[in-house]
Amino acid sequence: MTTAKTLLQLAGADLTPPRLGDACLVLIDIQNEYLAGPLALPGAEAAVARATALLARARESGAAIFHIAHRGKPGSLFDRTADRGAIVAPLTPRPGEPVIEKELPNAFAGTDLLAQLAATGRKELVLAGFMTHMCVSSTARAALDLGFRTTVDADSCATRDLPDGHGGTLSAKIIHDVALAELSDRFAIIARGDALA
Repeated sequence: MTTAKTLLQLAGADLTPPRLGDACLVLIDIQNEYLAGPLALPGAEAAVARATALLARARESGAAIFHIAHRGKPGSLFDRTADRGAIVAPLTPRPGEPVIEKELPNAFAGTDLLAQLAATGRKELVLAGFMTHMCVSSTARAALDLGFRTTVDADSCATRDLPDGHGGTLSAKIIHDVALAELSDRFAIIARGDALA
């Protein structure tokens, strides 16, 4: 039996993660909404800790840093005027780090993210955040179409259990792993552990 390979591997693509100092770090929807309530993610706390460490390394290295926050309706999920819609405290943006609000899964859709990334002159993106199968995946897929080389920091992402369509449930771990496997096939380099420095 042969070992499965991604399209990127078959094409001989360079799968080395970028130096953080050469990249744009895009932190996607790391908001309080995912820590408690109906959208609480099983792996949120661990992912926040990893993203906090990644952000610290990115700041030290001179990466361009962008915070994405999903904006919901007042009184609803991701209400940005309430604590539930706030970016988690350990990842509080510093002055000069843009916060871009979005209303769709893809962080480029209906926002000026592309223009702000283009202004940096950098073509390497590092994505981290919530949820792996939704907004991280949508943004990574769009980034390929826009000419970026994208890396997803797997340990700084998390997702939730989903219905399997047959009356059962697919675990958050399976959803997370499958989403990363799909992205690794063509859309992104998947970094694990301390691969990003």
